[in-house]
Amino acid sequence: MLQAVLNGSRPEDAHPALPVLARHLARDARAVARLGVRSVHVHPRDPLGHETIDPVHVGDAVALIRQEAPGIEIGVTTGRWIQPDPALRIEAVRGWGRLGVGKPDVCSVNVHEKGWVEVCRTAASVGIGVELGVWTSGDAVTLRQSGVPPMTVRVLAESTVVSDPETAVAEAVRIVRALGQLPVPVLLHGEEDGAWPVLEYALRMGVDTRIGFEDVLVRPDGWLATGNDDLVRAALAIRV
Repeated sequence: MLQAVLNGSRPEDAHPALPVLARHLARDARAVARLGVRSVHVHPRDPLGHETIDPVHVGDAVALIRQEAPGIEIGVTTGRWIQPDPALRIEAVRGWGRLGVGKPDVCSVNVHEKGWVEVCRTAASVGIGVELGVWTSGDAVTLRQSGVPPMTVRVLAESTVVSDPETAVAEAVRIVRALGQLPVPVLLHGEEDGAWPVLEYALRMGVDTRIGFEDVLVRPDGWLATGNDDLVRAALAIRV
């Protein structure tokens, strides 16, 4: 499975084609869906362009994406950097459950963040699946000790602490080994200079991976990508 990660935490001026507004996220979701992508991950923004987990803005973004790309899995973030207070993150996730067509299918929850178990439990209680973010081999050990929460759809093995290509792949290997055997699929990815090497490693290993402006702005040849669809085409063209 190739997931498209459309914007992440990047500032508006990071790339001319970076989707920030809900309608731009929907446009890019439609474009990658036409290439066969069946899952997107987005970071909704408020009118000022700031990342938000407010149900109003999350619902707007998800509903527009669903309209433009029917049937695609839509995931959003619960990142601590957006809302440091675990209680308020939980409240927001609970609010997503009342959004109707604007309710996300899944949300990413980072294992190293305070309150992650409770956020997962709340998501499950309102029918939202979970992508567990594992950034280090230490996070992997934490997950193994805690167990995989209900409604978890996949584990994100995120080799993002380092971006040096060789080091990123080595860290990816360490995280996957530390995770061991899991009852759910693993999605493996890197970012910046490590994005393409880790994606190629994931393809060789036959595991899920992802690509998009959240992780990298350039194609494998080093040229600036023209859009998320350009990055997806480049990923689909890779043969290992």
